[in-house]
Amino acid sequence: MKKQLVIAAATLAASAAPAFAHLDPAAHGSLMAGLSHPLFGADHALAMLAVGLWASQAGARALWAIPAAFVATMALGFALAITGAPLPFVEPAILASVVSLGLIVAMAVRLDAVKAAAIVGAFALFHGHAHGAEIGAAGIASFAAGFVIATALLHAAGIGLGILLGKLSGGGSVARLLGGLTAAAGAILMLG
Repeated sequence: MKKQLVIAAATLAASAAPAFAHLDPAAHGSLMAGLSHPLFGADHALAMLAVGLWASQAGARALWAIPAAFVATMALGFALAITGAPLPFVEPAILASVVSLGLIVAMAVRLDAVKAAAIVGAFALFHGHAHGAEIGAAGIASFAAGFVIATALLHAAGIGLGILLGKLSGGGSVARLLGGLTAAAGAILMLG
C-alpha cells in the first residue's frame, strides 16, 4: 500500500511542475503549443486530473459524462475568447476550480451525472477562455486540437488513477488524500 501511495503522490507532484506551459508556436508548431498548455500549466493540469478522479469516484454514467462536459464546455469557452467575448475573473475562476475540484474529490461528493457535469462545465468555460486568450500566433484549429487532446489525456489519467486506487485496499482514502493535496496546491497557487 505504501508503494502505491508513493506512486500516486509522485504522479500528482509531477503534474504540478512549474508553469512553462506556453511553447512558441513558431518554433514548436500550433498543435504542440496547444498540447503543452494544459499539460504543463499546474492550474490546468491539477483541475483536469481532479475531474478524472471525481469521474472515477462517481462511476457509472458519470465516468464519461463528467470529462465530456468539461471538454465540450472548454471548447465553448475557447470559442468565446477567439471571438473576443469577454469573460470576467478568468484566472481567479481557474484557481477556484483547482481548490473546488480538489475538495470535491477529497469529500468524495456524490451527485448525479447532470449536476456533476454542470459543475465541471462551469469551471471548464474559464479554462477554455484562458486557452483562447493565450493562443498568440498559433493556428486556431491545431492549437484547439492540441489542448483538447491534452485535456482528454489528463482526464483519462485521473480516471485511470482513480480506478486503480479503487481496486486497492484503502485506495479510496488515497484518492481523497490526493483531492485534499490538489485543493491545497490550488490554495498555494492562489497565494503565489
